Amino acid sequence: MDLGFLPAVNAALNATATVLLVRGRRLARAGAREAHRRTMLAAFAVSSAFLVLYVAHKASRGFVNTPFHAVGFAKAAYLVLLFTHVTLAATVPFFAIALITLAARDRVATHRRVARIAWPIWIYVSVTGVVIYVLLYHLNPASA
Repeated sequence: MDLGFLPAVNAALNATATVLLVRGRRLARAGAREAHRRTMLAAFAVSSAFLVLYVAHKASRGFVNTPFHAVGFAKAAYLVLLFTHVTLAATVPFFAIALITLAARDRVATHRRVARIAWPIWIYVSVTGVVIYVLLYHLNPASA
């Protein structure tokens, strides 16, 4: 089964997560706790769907990476972006589950402290996921 369409779907899921994360933060700052809760659970669901589909796509390709064919500064900048994205992405599920658990237990003060660290990481990972998709599938120079 060809799952070549999944990178575009995954980029759309990352973009959706970005919108939900921004909305969720605004709702939290406005004190709209129930709307914040629903929005952040939606962000978690969208990010979870991304993770499942990302692994499915990778598995369907034998876990072979799509190479970025740029050279010089562009290649170095891409690799830094990719490294920070992947490293921080590995933390997002743990942060998200911790935040959901803290909120469910009504530990609001701790939830807020953790969210001050987790939200910037999660938003960075969501945005850079879209950027990496555009670089790999739309701006990737031809191989030499």
